[in-house]
Amino acid sequence: MSTTPAPGCVLPAAFFARDTVAVARELLGKVLQSTVAGEQVSGRIVETEAYLGSLDPGSHASTRGMTKRNSVMFGPAGHAYVYFTYGNHHMLNIVTECDGVAGAVLVRALEPLDGLEVMARRRSAIRRSGRPLSPRDLANGPGKLAAALGIDLSRNREALDGTGSLVVYDAPAPDEPIASSGRIGLSEGHELDLRFYLEGDPYVSRGDIGPRRRPPRPQGEGTK
Repeated sequence: MSTTPAPGCVLPAAFFARDTVAVARELLGKVLQSTVAGEQVSGRIVETEAYLGSLDPGSHASTRGMTKRNSVMFGPAGHAYVYFTYGNHHMLNIVTECDGVAGAVLVRALEPLDGLEVMARRRSAIRRSGRPLSPRDLANGPGKLAAALGIDLSRNREALDGTGSLVVYDAPAPDEPIASSGRIGLSEGHELDLRFYLEGDPYVSRGDIGPRRRPPRPQGEGTK
């Protein structure tokens, strides 16, 4: 169990019910904590990505409006939007904007603060490599982060106010400068300047900015 005291007050829903880009920037330095199966872990947010509404080609809200999958993006703010992607990764997003307006911030990377042994055990349970994990490798990517925090689809729509397993605490503004770039791992919308991170922080993810690489097509397979 945790021995690290909470760094500050729980962020209220009003913090998230604002412009998505502003929330994505201001989440940097805040502390995300999860308590799953009686095990508490936490980390300092060092990297985020903003996802907007219908005009954002990288957003789940960009194609068919509100669907069963993306409906949580339309509110209320301050709730988790968790989805499963690439066949093996969960992703944690935090819903933003006022009710009825789609928006969410993907939490891409954490600096682990508490429960590092728990994080390492959870990550090791789903890894193919037997190489020991360093602290900087525990949550330096959105799929790694969700695994380290014990997040799966059962957390979708959960409020991040401490009434469930997830909570975001306030913390002092980071000393590091905030940098921005295009987003990582997208087929479309990757060029938009909507990724934010603490410049020079060793816990930031190492993904490549640009269009998502697709696996090579098997020889002889045509296009549809």
